[in-house]
Amino acid sequence: MSDWISDTFTSEVGWTHLETLVDIGNRMAGSPGEREAMEATRDALERVGARNARIDPFEIQGWVRGDSAIYARDTTQSCIALPRSPAGTTSGELVDLGYGLPEDFDRDLSGKVVVVSSTVPDHYDRFIHRREKYYYAVEAGAAGFIFANHVPGQLPPTGSVGTADAPIGDIPAVGVSKEVGARLGRRFEGDEVTLDVTCEAPETDSGNVHAELGPKTDDEVLVTSHLDAHDIAEGAMDNGAGTAMVVELARALAAREDELETRVRFVCFGAEEVGLVGSEYEADRLDAERSNVKAIVNNDGVVAGRTLKLHTHGFDELEAVAETVSDRFDHDISTIPEQLPHSDHWSFVAHGVPAYMVGSVKEGRGRGWGHTHADTIEKLESRTLREQAILLTELTVELTRDDREIPHADPDDIAAALEAEDQAEGMKVTGDWPF
Repeated sequence: MSDWISDTFTSEVGWTHLETLVDIGNRMAGSPGEREAMEATRDALERVGARNARIDPFEIQGWVRGDSAIYARDTTQSCIALPRSPAGTTSGELVDLGYGLPEDFDRDLSGKVVVVSSTVPDHYDRFIHRREKYYYAVEAGAAGFIFANHVPGQLPPTGSVGTADAPIGDIPAVGVSKEVGARLGRRFEGDEVTLDVTCEAPETDSGNVHAELGPKTDDEVLVTSHLDAHDIAEGAMDNGAGTAMVVELARALAAREDELETRVRFVCFGAEEVGLVGSEYEADRLDAERSNVKAIVNNDGVVAGRTLKLHTHGFDELEAVAETVSDRFDHDISTIPEQLPHSDHWSFVAHGVPAYMVGSVKEGRGRGWGHTHADTIEKLESRTLREQAILLTELTVELTRDDREIPHADPDDIAAALEAEDQAEGMKVTGDWPF
């Protein structure tokens, strides 16, 4: 076993692929850069020994950023449009709703332009997603939506609005830095402000990259990530590192292929950042064959911190596998049993498929540098990628063992868990409730 460990700890394959991805630049869903990332990832998987490397294309509603601004009295405040915001100009009285908790929207906001924070108070019992806050604003009649970062540093946040049924949102939406958000609330609350958003929404295409290793069994373990990133940054953490991890795991697993007792399929999804489109496409494509998916290892947020963090979605056997690997290597792995209905694993967990959401332990709440201009490669360390790849390689091999039975869940039990965790209400507001 030591040879594969030493090879992984000295490998440059994953980090080199990360550099390839971030140097592409714009990898927005449906863009030429996303296509370049697909092709580079397909080729990388083939080079490390995975078979049948290919791209499965699908159509999506694209979105291309233009210029945006907030006009307040005689000033122009810097902002960026949130992907899938509609184009347009809207004016209204500025209302600062602070954290933008559900109860903060319990008022008539007809014609108002609302400002909300990207975080929630430390004592609050759950995180309120951007899209949930956006649709509370829509339901309350707001004319415009301003999403203010809680992380200092002149970093306006991005992140999509819209739903699967209506990909383009209802009202103009922009992100502003913490500093601009504070200025708006301090100087202009109660004033009329104007949001001006320009963008285009062409029909385009994205795609999923596939490859595989191991025996040609009907059952399979999926090792996944997403290829796309928001257009304002390199997308190193979100999610170049996740796709680099998939390539590194494919290299390590190719060296251990004779140990795999179940087929391992690598899938790097397109169009995650605009509503999990690629993974939904794949989950629908599998349909009845979803029962053959033994488990999913979805990498989204790896390498950002040195300790792995695994959401296990209530699957006890996934918890047990993580504990086995942690004990075997005497290395901490943080596990969280709650549901996490964001990222590509969720397209399968909602149907009862066992899945990990693999991230990393970080300080603070929320995305940190993610979804901002600051999501760049120099904030990551190659040693962390290699260390985590060793643990995740072992985790994947363990999942393929014939004596590791991982029962699927009844979707009704997943729904009940979301209700018990107070997540259902927000998902119903955003149109993400699948039950």
